[in-house]
Amino acid sequence: MRTDLEEAKAQELSKFQSSMDALQAKLDETNAVLLKEREAAKKAIAEAPPVVKETEVIVQDTEKVHTLKAEVDELKTSLQSEKQRADELEKKRSEEAQANEEKQKKIEETEVKIRQFQDYLRRLEEKLSNVESENKVLRQQAVSVAPAKILSGRSKSNLQRNAESGHVSVSDSKITPESAVVASPKKEYDIDDKPQKSLNEKQQENQDLLIRCIAQHLGFAGNRPVAACIIYKCLLHWRSFEVERTSVFDRIIQTIGHAIETQDNNEVLAYWLSNASTLLLLLQRTLKASGSTGMAPQRRRSSSATLFGRMTQSFRGTPQGVNLALINGSMVSGVETLRQVEAKYPALLFKQQLTAYVEKIYGMIRDNLKKEISPLLGLCIQAPRTSRASMMKGSSRSNTNTAAQQALIAHWQGIVKSLGNFLNILKVNNVPPFLVRKVFTQIFSFINVQLFNSLLLRRECCSFSNGEYVKAGLAELEHWCYRATDEYAGSAWDELKHIRQAIGFLVIHQKPKKTLDEISHDLCPVLSIQQLYRISTMYWDDKYGTHSVSPEVISNMRVLMTEDSNNPVSNSFLLDDD
Repeated sequence: MRTDLEEAKAQELSKFQSSMDALQAKLDETNAVLLKEREAAKKAIAEAPPVVKETEVIVQDTEKVHTLKAEVDELKTSLQSEKQRADELEKKRSEEAQANEEKQKKIEETEVKIRQFQDYLRRLEEKLSNVESENKVLRQQAVSVAPAKILSGRSKSNLQRNAESGHVSVSDSKITPESAVVASPKKEYDIDDKPQKSLNEKQQENQDLLIRCIAQHLGFAGNRPVAACIIYKCLLHWRSFEVERTSVFDRIIQTIGHAIETQDNNEVLAYWLSNASTLLLLLQRTLKASGSTGMAPQRRRSSSATLFGRMTQSFRGTPQGVNLALINGSMVSGVETLRQVEAKYPALLFKQQLTAYVEKIYGMIRDNLKKEISPLLGLCIQAPRTSRASMMKGSSRSNTNTAAQQALIAHWQGIVKSLGNFLNILKVNNVPPFLVRKVFTQIFSFINVQLFNSLLLRRECCSFSNGEYVKAGLAELEHWCYRATDEYAGSAWDELKHIRQAIGFLVIHQKPKKTLDEISHDLCPVLSIQQLYRISTMYWDDKYGTHSVSPEVISNMRVLMTEDSNNPVSNSFLLDDD
């Protein structure tokens, strides 16, 4: 019974399970259908075109809209143009501001130059006034008749005896010519002469000691020439500048003249150039001709026209390299603190003689250097044949080429060596740098004239390879100027502008393409048409076989030369050796 019940339950459960499975399958099928329908609906919605509902806008005043639109466009255009104009105005304002700054800077520089020029003019007028006064004293002394001797021998006045010894005491200056001629008893003369003779002998001994002292090589204290300082100090102490008669100046001049008799001894010449120029500077700052104050300078040639007359008149203070602190222990600012004394004829004459000696010694040193380098200059204008041949072959072997280059510039290096030796001599002897610069400026001008004239006179020198040779030598001189510095070389390199530009023309490539304007204004601005024509027609290329300037340029040169044919100065193509 129980078994039957269990079987009946099992059958019912089985039926119920089957029904459940059928319902579940049906449910799953229904869900699958719903899912498919949902996806189909989504896809249909996504693919369906959107429905836009257009709404008609009714414009009542179309003409007004168009007018407003045109006004807006016009305002945009106007705004753009205003913006562009504002940018242009801003740019122009910036340029004007920059130009104003430059003008302001130029105005300030001009004002500084004007003040400097006014100061220089004032000093020059003072110097001219002083020089005119000195010349007046010298002229009066030259044309005046020597006064007859009122007293002689033992009857000389104390003033005359002291003047001859180079010293005037305060008490002596009070003696008048009338009191000097008053007859006195012989006994009084004997009493007066004893101390006076002793004083004269003492002063004569001092002069002898000074002459013996300066005849020796006293050297320098720092960079100060001792002999010049001693001479100046003694003359100032003895008041020799203020006496009418004295022999001390002549003795100093004779000592200097005797010392420079050996004209080829550059050491001695440089030593005395240093001393004489320093002493001349001191005299220029110290001596004042009587009656010089307030005199209007006259426009006539005087000692200021000479080289060192102009130099000494242009001194504002101590030139660089002339330290005069030894002269006066209280002096701080150079020669500006030196007291001026009213100089008499002997002192003014001494200054003129000293100026002449400075010029003479300067010229001797310059001429000695010219004599030393002149033989080398003749060898420097044309390259040696072997060296020129090696230059034309090229630089296939570097070692051989280097040796050839060294041999090529050997003569130029000889000139550089001479320049260096002379510079060392002048520096060791503390020659003022402005004189050293003047020496080398004139020497380089001499080199320029000699080389340039030789180039124009010798066709074999106007070749391309020879231009390279001279260019290498000029580079040696430029390097020397750089090592010497501007303090001593100054503008010496600028003195070679003629030969530098001529050589630049020889070595430049593509000459036929150059116009006359390019040659005369850019390449060789300092050369005349005659000089350019000479070089252009004499040029030949021994290295590359190229040609000179075009026939058109040569023709234009001939036309210009014909126009200048009436000018005798322009007809000469050679430089003058000043």
